[in-house]
Amino acid sequence: MKKSPKERFLLIIGILFFFLYLCMGLMVIFWDVIFLKSFPIAMTPYYRMALGVILIVYSFLRFFRFFNSNKD
Repeated sequence: MKKSPKERFLLIIGILFFFLYLCMGLMVIFWDVIFLKSFPIAMTPYYRMALGVILIVYSFLRFFRFFNSNKD
């Protein structure tokens, strides 16, 4: 079944934002390892880890909601 250009665009945007939030969560968690300098916002490692996990969970939530709504 062919998708309209609007549906294709929304699919690409949905996938893009999934990867964006996933990468942001991983960057927040592993900032010190990747960039070899401290995180730009003064946060304890515990809060940084919590923020990263929340971003990752939110990305998967968006992913599942997006693909469940496209089954119509």
